Amino acid sequence: MTSGPKRARRTPTLRTQLVALLVGLLTLAFLLVAAVTTVALRGFLQDRLDQQLRAAGDRFSVSLEHPDDHDADTSNTQFASVAGQAAGTLGARVMNGTVTAAAVVGHDGDEPATAPGPAARRVIGRLTARAAPRSIELPGLGEYRVVVARGDDGDLLVTGLPMHEVHETTTHLVVIEAVVFGLVLILVGVSGAVFVRLALRPLNRMAATASRVVELPLSSGTVSLPERAPEPDPRTEVGTLSIAFNHMLEHVESSLHQRQASEDRLRRFIADASHELRTPVAVVRSHAELARRTTESLPPEVERSLLRIEAESERMGHLVDDLLLLARLDSGRPLAADEVDVTRLILDSVSDAQAAGPDHVWRLELPPEPITVIGDDHALHQVMANLLANARTHTPAGTTVTASARATAAGARIVISDDGPGIKPDILPSIFERFVRADPARTMSTGSSGLGLAIVDAILRGLGGTIDVSSEPGDTRFTIQLGPRDADRRST
Repeated sequence: MTSGPKRARRTPTLRTQLVALLVGLLTLAFLLVAAVTTVALRGFLQDRLDQQLRAAGDRFSVSLEHPDDHDADTSNTQFASVAGQAAGTLGARVMNGTVTAAAVVGHDGDEPATAPGPAARRVIGRLTARAAPRSIELPGLGEYRVVVARGDDGDLLVTGLPMHEVHETTTHLVVIEAVVFGLVLILVGVSGAVFVRLALRPLNRMAATASRVVELPLSSGTVSLPERAPEPDPRTEVGTLSIAFNHMLEHVESSLHQRQASEDRLRRFIADASHELRTPVAVVRSHAELARRTTESLPPEVERSLLRIEAESERMGHLVDDLLLLARLDSGRPLAADEVDVTRLILDSVSDAQAAGPDHVWRLELPPEPITVIGDDHALHQVMANLLANARTHTPAGTTVTASARATAAGARIVISDDGPGIKPDILPSIFERFVRADPARTMSTGSSGLGLAIVDAILRGLGGTIDVSSEPGDTRFTIQLGPRDADRRST
């Protein structure tokens, strides 16, 4: 059984990271403070307990000394009668590893002393003489601090005080610190989140400004960048970043102005050059035709030269017309917005293409009902003519070229497909750029300028449509999507 795809790990925001870092550092600081204060308080209380233990040990040594034949009951009675002993004080006499007397002072003044259990007596019997207080665990009694002193007759006198008050005090301190520190952490976390959010608000505004700049149609000639990020205090890091961001936008706007000015100069040059070239090209072509129509016989070499001059003049005329059309489209000159019968347009275009390429197979796939869109009839006819001419020119004889159309919710969808050899993959991404030729050797012989598909793309963009291409051997498709235009566009 295979597991599903792993979900992408979500990166926390900068605000979350800063707040988490602040809370984490405070938590470490609070843990350190809690550990130091707990250890210090425990040490202080233990030192106080040791002082009480030494004082109780002196009195106990004097009161507990008795003859060896004393029984445990008498010793307990004597021990209980010692005044000034704290509640829970342990007293014991050990002779040769045997506890001969042991008792624990009751918590109530009238409560008699109690004897430790057998397990506790065995622990006491294993003690050795040591002046310094030590901690031992007595079964049934808990942890005790004890002092073991040697008596006059060679016995060991044990005095101990319980540690439960020390544990209770330190535990109480830990609970208080946990509650206080927890509340402080919650307060700091909430306050820190609010403060960081306010501090990072200029960054959010910068991000919003960048998003609005991204949505601007900068590739369509618009060079104005009115958007600017607010500039907070320049002495802060955020203020410095905001100022740098605005300087970057100003630089981009200046670069776009320069690019637009350069493109405008280039468009004007192309338009002016095209206008200027149309007249001499027409004159050359007309003189070549006039020379061929003379009644006098011309040498074969002259006849061929005149034919070449006429053919190249015609080709140059088409090139000039294409350049002039692209210059007009680039300048944003609006196209017509009339009602166009797409079905009739495709029928006429395929009929013209069939007459120009009888060695190809031409097919139509059209719905019985007419399809109409709002657009420029002449421009759309040029789109269809260029696409069909492109299919005829770049495919061998016998290739089947199919033109289909259907109505869509957005308008009309037109597909021009063929079963030819296809377009090379390295050319496909730039197929709609100017002067791009799928087969340079073939197009030079057929007179292609490499502007046909660029004109198609420019016209469709001017009409608000789109064109896509997909190609593989045996199936090349140009898909056009046309949509209805707005009422104000129709009225122009």
